[in-house]
Amino acid sequence: MKNLLIAVLSFLSISCESKSKNMEKMESATMNLTIGKEIAILAGGCFWCTEAVFLELNGVESVKPGYIGGKTENPTYEDVCSGYSGHAEAIKIMFDPSKITYGELLEVFFATHDPTTINRQGADVGSQYRSEIFTTNAQQKELAVAYIKLLNDENTYGKKVVTKVSDAPTFYVAENYHQNYYNQNKEKSYCTYVITPKVDKVREKFKDKLKK
Repeated sequence: MKNLLIAVLSFLSISCESKSKNMEKMESATMNLTIGKEIAILAGGCFWCTEAVFLELNGVESVKPGYIGGKTENPTYEDVCSGYSGHAEAIKIMFDPSKITYGELLEVFFATHDPTTINRQGADVGSQYRSEIFTTNAQQKELAVAYIKLLNDENTYGKKVVTKVSDAPTFYVAENYHQNYYNQNKEKSYCTYVITPKVDKVREKFKDKLKK
């Protein structure tokens, strides 16, 4: 996976620089950005899982679980779980690109969920569990599309990656009880049997990217 990441970054290094003006135009008005930081929005199944995984990484300043990509304004968890709102469970990551790059976040993203299943992650089934990358600028979009193309060209998973890449619309932060869920509920069965193995995988596979 590291060689794949290096190949993608090399492929895009020149074109990304030439498109800086377009990147600025595509910055979403809904993203409150701290100077020197960047936003990534990723959907890869239950947001309790993805939040726990990305909180482990050095350079990640904050992770907010929430809802994105649907038709209902200010959706509740119940709205999203019904499947009718059209939203995905996702996380909004604020990160320091001088410590961890967007490409490295994608590397962790694709290593910690199954990007080949449509509207499903394990026993979690429904469109809210879809695999989707919501990009906040042109550079992110180009990198995500190129990354997926290389995964498919190299047949990394033995079947096609179905992860969608979309421009980020409004992100709705989830209810308070979803925030930092894993760290406050490690004893619960879902955390023990579903989330802990993902966190352990990150700690083993990405030792050089962990917070000290």
